[in-house]
Amino acid sequence: MHNHLHVQVKYLRVTWRKSSVSNPSGNCVELAELSDGTVAVRNSREPHGPVLIYTRAEIAAFLEGVHRGEFDDLAG
Repeated sequence: MHNHLHVQVKYLRVTWRKSSVSNPSGNCVELAELSDGTVAVRNSREPHGPVLIYTRAEIAAFLEGVHRGEFDDLAG
């Protein structure tokens, strides 16, 4: 099992991205590529809060599940 890091990245220069369908109230997650190739994920409502760090393989597995509709029940 991979232990996901909970870290502060406010001192790192990263470009945060979020979905174009994110609502105006900021209810979305943001992602950023880190210099070592991992991906940081944070709550857009707490931009200075902690982030989770995932490997590319973990992000790929999650996105594959999203594409297959495995999390559709969580959106409603």
